[in-house]
Amino acid sequence: MRLSYSALDSFQNCSLKYKFQNIDKIKEPKSKEAVFGTLVHGTMKFIHNPSLLPPKLEDALDYFSKNWNSDVFEDELEERSAFSMGVAMIQQYYKNNIVSEYNIVDLESRFAIEIIDPKNGANHTISGIIDRIDKTEDGYEIIDYKTTKKMPSQDKVDNDLQLSVYLNAFLARYPKEAANLDKITVSLYYLKHGVKLSSQRSLEQLKNANQLFLDVIAEIEKGIFVPNVTPLCDWCGFQKICPMWKHKFKEERKIDSEEINAAIGDYINLKSAIASTKTQFAELQEKITKYMEQEGVERVFSDEGIIAQTLRKTYKYDEKQLREILEPLDKWESVLKVDGIALKNIMSVLPVSTRQDVERARVLDKESKSLTIKKK
Repeated sequence: MRLSYSALDSFQNCSLKYKFQNIDKIKEPKSKEAVFGTLVHGTMKFIHNPSLLPPKLEDALDYFSKNWNSDVFEDELEERSAFSMGVAMIQQYYKNNIVSEYNIVDLESRFAIEIIDPKNGANHTISGIIDRIDKTEDGYEIIDYKTTKKMPSQDKVDNDLQLSVYLNAFLARYPKEAANLDKITVSLYYLKHGVKLSSQRSLEQLKNANQLFLDVIAEIEKGIFVPNVTPLCDWCGFQKICPMWKHKFKEERKIDSEEINAAIGDYINLKSAIASTKTQFAELQEKITKYMEQEGVERVFSDEGIIAQTLRKTYKYDEKQLREILEPLDKWESVLKVDGIALKNIMSVLPVSTRQDVERARVLDKESKSLTIKKK
């Protein structure tokens, strides 16, 4: 299987979105955030492209302006705000950096590295693009640009998977540099803040990155793709076909009857009123649940709010497997009853490989569905 970091990240955030993008090959309209980020990255490449005379600030701003796309913005105020932010990023970059001083090895470097699953010998490929590779005085620096508004903690940068993947790709290209890991820096450059957060990696972290890809590939191969509602849904272009959102566009789809719309509204109102009769409530719940199954949706929308059907799963741990994992580490006595809370308390002190073994020992105990309401 061929898997990029962005595809892995997409699967971890919402496996159904991954399916739409990478298996069903459904084209997703680019969001204004994606268009903006692509242009800023293009401008950074323009700034650092090898030339006798590096572009001046005015040249970079001219490139940014000429390639600006107004069509993706909803109104003039939103567009002006985004354009101003992009200009400020470029200005701040020139203020903090002397462009001519950097020794650029490569820009937007494409890679495809192979990893082998030791369990079955299957070959897989990790692909992606590294924004920039610099030669430093004593080693190298791998840089990825970010246009997000929020900046993470240093701890998150120290454990950032994307940077580990990029370093693995770099070492595949320059294998002898594996002996000089202490001289290779990996960095996330947050252009909005003008701040570069840097880190280094150990061989264990690089191995763990490959193992995480293998774990995700194993999950993908199971063929189970479940929608996950998060704040990222606001920027997703698949809402119209997602079971968690598509009922929101019922007027466009022209599938709803007055009866089911009334049932949704009544259900929300009755749920809010605790004094409502349980019998009527159950009838409405049954009607809406059958409608959800009929239409293949996980959430339904009305003027009163949203009803979501959630699948609750509880897990238990295989006691025999846990004992084999924890007893050699003298941790078995801490969780003799396989207590989830006790187990959670010792997880943070276990080696990464052991934590992964513990997670793989988790098995589904039971699951149940319920409906929740979000009032407008």
